[in-house]
Amino acid sequence: MKGGKTITIIGIIIGIFGLIFHLQGQSIVGPESSFMYANPEWTSYGLQIIIAGIVISSAGFAVLKKNNV
Repeated sequence: MKGGKTITIIGIIIGIFGLIFHLQGQSIVGPESSFMYANPEWTSYGLQIIIAGIVISSAGFAVLKKNNV
């Protein structure tokens, strides 16, 4: 079923966005004019978004495994 694959891909994309936000908060990536740049709050937000992406990807993976059995 395509639903599990779609959910997994969406979770991965969310995780990538979280990684970018985390790195911007640590002043590693992004323009210095960004409000996220060197902002410790965005370091925390990025980690939370990464965790959400992992949870969503795991749910999609579980749906894939359930449908393949």
